[in-house]
Amino acid sequence: MSDSALDLEPVEAEAVLYSLDDSGVAWVSLNRPHRLNAINSSLIAGLVSSLARAGSEGAGVVVLQGNGRAFCSGHDLQEDELSGVRAEQIAQGLQEVTRRMRAFPGPVVSAVHGYALGGGFEFALASDLVVAARSARFGFPEVAVGLTVTGGVTKLLPQLVGPMRAKRLLLLGEMINAEEAYSLGLLTSVCESEELEERCELLAKELAAKPRSSMALTKQALDAGPDNFLEDQLELEVEHLLRAAKSSDASMARDKFRGR
Repeated sequence: MSDSALDLEPVEAEAVLYSLDDSGVAWVSLNRPHRLNAINSSLIAGLVSSLARAGSEGAGVVVLQGNGRAFCSGHDLQEDELSGVRAEQIAQGLQEVTRRMRAFPGPVVSAVHGYALGGGFEFALASDLVVAARSARFGFPEVAVGLTVTGGVTKLLPQLVGPMRAKRLLLLGEMINAEEAYSLGLLTSVCESEELEERCELLAKELAAKPRSSMALTKQALDAGPDNFLEDQLELEVEHLLRAAKSSDASMARDKFRGR
């Protein structure tokens, strides 16, 4: 990664909002509703900062959502930062968002409504769980506007939907609805728009109440699985089971299960 990748400083006030609730859930809200939460340097810097803060403050779960009428409509082409001298910083910043989402020890949940296009779709793919409103729309318009995808999409998307469907989505730039995204294995669940916030809150709190060590180790193993040989994965599972069994939160969870 370039040394300049994280030099992006927020120049737009509160492009991303952050809060940590009493249950250990960090709420990260994209906050450029006037631009349908389109991505610029301020939003990227705010996302990287918020994910780092969630880790440092000991959040168990992160929920990523968008304020206003959309989750995230992709790159802000009106600002057109990708054609300027900051293009590498923008690109590397987007890669850092994916790194931090994948490296966060607990689950990252995306709550998607309205448009999730380009980088917005990338944020959803980098998440561990995705809940979408039935009215949500997903797509990768990059090729049509002379760009290419970032965020590890060329690896993550084929793993989820297969190479041919991935090429269809990326090369043709077709927009798909929430039901099709769910059928392709890109979403955890679909709900009505008015239920989205409550559904995600309940899911996040349920996740936050589970033993964090077991959650983190399971997430690590799942993410490592596609790159490991089976024998390596079998050994990793043994290592993780022994580590989880020794953790204090796992012991408390087992005592609770036994009714002690």
